[in-house]
Amino acid sequence: MKILVTGTEGYLGSLLAPLLMKQGHEVVGVDTGFYKVGWLYNGSQLTPKTLNKDIRHITAEDLQGVDAVVHMAELSNDPAGQLAPHITYEINHKGSVRLAELAKEVGIERFVYMSSCSVYGVATEDYVTEESSLNPQTDYAKCKTLVERDVKPLADDNFSPTFMRNATAYGASPRMRFDIVLNNLSGLAWTTKQIKMTSDGTPWRPLVHGLDICKAILCTLEAPRDLVHNQVFNVGDTSHNYQIKEVAETIAEVFVGCQLSFGQSDGDNRSYRVSFEKINSQLPGFKCDWNARLGAEQLYNVFTQIDMTAETFTSRGFTRLKQLEYLIRTNQIDRNFFWSQPSPVAKTAEVQKEPAVV
Repeated sequence: MKILVTGTEGYLGSLLAPLLMKQGHEVVGVDTGFYKVGWLYNGSQLTPKTLNKDIRHITAEDLQGVDAVVHMAELSNDPAGQLAPHITYEINHKGSVRLAELAKEVGIERFVYMSSCSVYGVATEDYVTEESSLNPQTDYAKCKTLVERDVKPLADDNFSPTFMRNATAYGASPRMRFDIVLNNLSGLAWTTKQIKMTSDGTPWRPLVHGLDICKAILCTLEAPRDLVHNQVFNVGDTSHNYQIKEVAETIAEVFVGCQLSFGQSDGDNRSYRVSFEKINSQLPGFKCDWNARLGAEQLYNVFTQIDMTAETFTSRGFTRLKQLEYLIRTNQIDRNFFWSQPSPVAKTAEVQKEPAVV
């Protein structure tokens, strides 16, 4: 199968593309290259041909011969989404829907969209399911719900979308992110020997390892069409709903000598537990291989191997908001988040020499 993956140079894409290629699939990547600077370790044995292109500029020609699209290239996470909300909607909502429409137009049958459990926001149920009401709290999460809403009606006998509502990701990746909870707390434990929580840690979050997300995508692509056609799947394991304080305590145990403290509520009212029974019972071959402790141990081993410094941990390349702010501040991307063209260098005027006196 020839698969076009958007975001191949991102946190999840750098894990997914090698997995798909290892399974014998041909992969073509698309990525803007915003996060090229964020390379933590050499963990990819296989890398695909990648188009350096914004998803808003993808053409029908780019999609020729493709059997499936896996779309994950959006402005990722809530802080980045809030940086320029109007652009978030242009990319994450309109850009994603346009890509789905284009895929359908050229005859691509499978379209796998990376949604998020953040669409549940503040939940009143004990465990939300794919049928629960959505209550997104941020522009990032709202865009996810809009894409699901607008792409579902495109489904027909020739176009089969699937929507993957991922739990909060964690775990090591060559294109590392330290702005997601387990990774961030692990980095603090390693570099400062302290985890000072600003909140009381009581909110609930479902967590899933990046490699388990990739496994879910692979299983979806290889599943019989009727099992995944226009379906929504929460991606994770029901036993992997954690209170933030549990995650912090687990990390403090793995990173021996780390001091842990808690604060009061920090005003973030997002709290939800998610049921993952559907994906575990209906998607052939899927089961999570990782849990929070194994993820923390993996990160400890990576940090040890590369002798990670505090400077690396806090550098802009591993935090989406920092890197975007840098690209904007240095005018490398414009107000619409397109790459700016370098200004032409002024030529130095040639010095006119007086003719020699003979």
